[in-house]
Amino acid sequence: MLVLGIETSCDETAAAVVRDGRTILSDVVLSQVDIHKEYGGVVPELASRKHVEVISMVIQEALERAGVNPEELDGIGVTRGPGLIGALLVGISAAKSIAFALNKPLIGVNHLHGHLFAVFLERNDIQFPFIGLVVSGGHTSLYHVKGPLEIQLLGRTRDDAAGEAYDKVAKLLGLGYPGGVVIDGLSNGTDPGKLRFPRALMENDNLDFSFSGLKTAVLRQAEELYGQAGYKNLPGSFHPLPVPHKGSGVDSGVKLIAAAFQDAVTDVLTAKGLRAAEMYQADKLVICGGVAANRELRRKMNSEGIRRGIETVFPSPRLCTDNGAMIAARAASLLSLGMVDNLDFGAKSRW
Repeated sequence: MLVLGIETSCDETAAAVVRDGRTILSDVVLSQVDIHKEYGGVVPELASRKHVEVISMVIQEALERAGVNPEELDGIGVTRGPGLIGALLVGISAAKSIAFALNKPLIGVNHLHGHLFAVFLERNDIQFPFIGLVVSGGHTSLYHVKGPLEIQLLGRTRDDAAGEAYDKVAKLLGLGYPGGVVIDGLSNGTDPGKLRFPRALMENDNLDFSFSGLKTAVLRQAEELYGQAGYKNLPGSFHPLPVPHKGSGVDSGVKLIAAAFQDAVTDVLTAKGLRAAEMYQADKLVICGGVAANRELRRKMNSEGIRRGIETVFPSPRLCTDNGAMIAARAASLLSLGMVDNLDFGAKSRW
């Protein structure tokens, strides 16, 4: 079974061809990081326009790299949501056009379920059920994955996603975008010492997340050390503060704040993910999404998982970020069960 997967939920234009939901024949991703970097985050209108500009080229390149003619495809999978509506519509329109022209089955995929199924592209031994933690710039959610059609939401963020918190804290500290990569790099080898930020909703039976209070705690600590940035920074805002950056170096206080922030985020994610695995007696916890590439999160999860007798499974960093292969893998699982969509479905900003 050959499936073309198309992903345009945010700021990556991606397409891939996957065989039998397991083997990646091609995986093309065009990132827009450089476009959005100067704004400190993704600008939806700019993202949509860039998708329109490159979508055909990315799909064509995915087919060529796979050595597959469009007529050989058994189905087309595309991200239906959640995501930015304008961005989603570009991918959906392209997928519908291909499916209609070739008379091929079309499958609209839940982006978050796509992240969960990325693990099957590298591990043949993963069996249902397992616990899945999707942690990215837009989402932080826990799932009990009982089977291809039985994916139960256990908990989600009540405010900001973990990756969103990373980006906002990095902007606050004048560290640039994307925040996750920068903060992870600065935190490596930096001991937060006595600086400890709050860990929210850590009650034993709670599987939800909250990172807004953590952001505020970081803001207050940064203002205490560096003051406010005058007219450019209103109290309580997340405009950059007047943090001293010397040349290409970063102030030691900034590194300390970044390390303490990351320590708090990774503590919460590790505790909640493994708690869910224990509650549902699962021997595997799959951690996926862009933040799953974080080195400290991987270290904590693996160490604590070994201690508790739970295997923590991470896709490779490339498959943690948004990609078409995960969409193709999820679409293949649905197609094999006869779950095909009509051509009249629309995009869903939330799912």
